[in-house]
Amino acid sequence: MSTDTPFKSGFVAIVGGPNVGKSTLLNQIVGQKVAITSDKPQTTRHRILGIAHLPQAQIVFLDTPGIHRATKTLNVRMVETAMKALDDADHVVFMTDACSPDEVSEGFIIDALRHRGLPAICVINKVDLVDKERLLPLIEEWGRAYPFQAIVPISALRGTQVDVLLSEITKGLPEGPQYFPKESITDVPERFVAAEIIREKVFRLTGEEVPHAVAVTVESFKERPGKDLVDIHATIHVERESQKPIIIGKGGKMLSRIGRYAREDIERMAGCKVFLKLWVRVEKNWTRDEKAIRKLGY
Repeated sequence: MSTDTPFKSGFVAIVGGPNVGKSTLLNQIVGQKVAITSDKPQTTRHRILGIAHLPQAQIVFLDTPGIHRATKTLNVRMVETAMKALDDADHVVFMTDACSPDEVSEGFIIDALRHRGLPAICVINKVDLVDKERLLPLIEEWGRAYPFQAIVPISALRGTQVDVLLSEITKGLPEGPQYFPKESITDVPERFVAAEIIREKVFRLTGEEVPHAVAVTVESFKERPGKDLVDIHATIHVERESQKPIIIGKGGKMLSRIGRYAREDIERMAGCKVFLKLWVRVEKNWTRDEKAIRKLGY
């Protein structure tokens, strides 16, 4: 490391409306799945931390649930989590979807940025899916909306211009220490990531009715002594009896598919074989019950 160039570090919140690609961007930056993704809004429920190690900087990213005007108890809690990330951040990456901007959610976020006076970079995601002539007016529009330090068009899925984004973020960071060891990419335990991966498979494999009523708890996460194998026992919680057979499927086929796809991803994360056992349990109306929401980890 050159002694002439100061080392920079800081905490950067990735914020935006639901389903704009925040978790995809975080996974792209750290090079591994630490946040789950799906094409359904409000997939992310927790604040997930991901760490980027650059030659002269360490950027600690806070991935957040989609910010929107929430009314349901669980969604209110998710938005509170995202807003708290703004209060903990040195810098903000505000993310918008080039294909389908959400004026209500994004207006709400811009108001929050103004109120806090936070330095921010605007990221226009999914630019690979829009005509090039649409891009310049979008950049001009966001340039008028807030005094962003930079506006960077990217494709989080393809990794397009992510290096440019990291360079722009680094410019705005203060000199600071290395907060995490170089081998760290997140501060969440494997047990937590395993639960999130299982929930992701429910989101991806089931219909519209079920995913937002699902939570996952890991009851047991144990390495077998002397073997390159981890035993995981987990419960998929739904809020109505009618949702349970949807998760299980005819002859248990859907639950088997969820388990198979989840196990493959968890094995990639853990670097070893995994034995995964899943149960389905009804936690009646848990998304509306503050006590149940806390019990299930939200």
